[in-house]
Amino acid sequence: MPKKIYVGNLSYSVDDQELENLFSAHGTVTSARVIIDRYDNRSKGFGFVEMEDDAAALAAIEALNGSDQGGRELKVSEARERNDRPRRDY
Repeated sequence: MPKKIYVGNLSYSVDDQELENLFSAHGTVTSARVIIDRYDNRSKGFGFVEMEDDAAALAAIEALNGSDQGGRELKVSEARERNDRPRRDY
């Protein structure tokens, strides 16, 4: 089962391919997705990466957490399950 990783404090110019390239140096990436705001179609500054191997995922977290990418200090950690909170649609 792939390990899901949260990546925060991304530069708003980072796209899915750049995110995948960043993590592929540490192992096989099964998916990489920057979260996009549905109203203005711009990056929200965070994303998720899934890696095939748990050991590679942990190595990537260790190597990239706190690293400087595009002048921003990345926040990288194992993703947590979403809580089932009601959506707020304004």
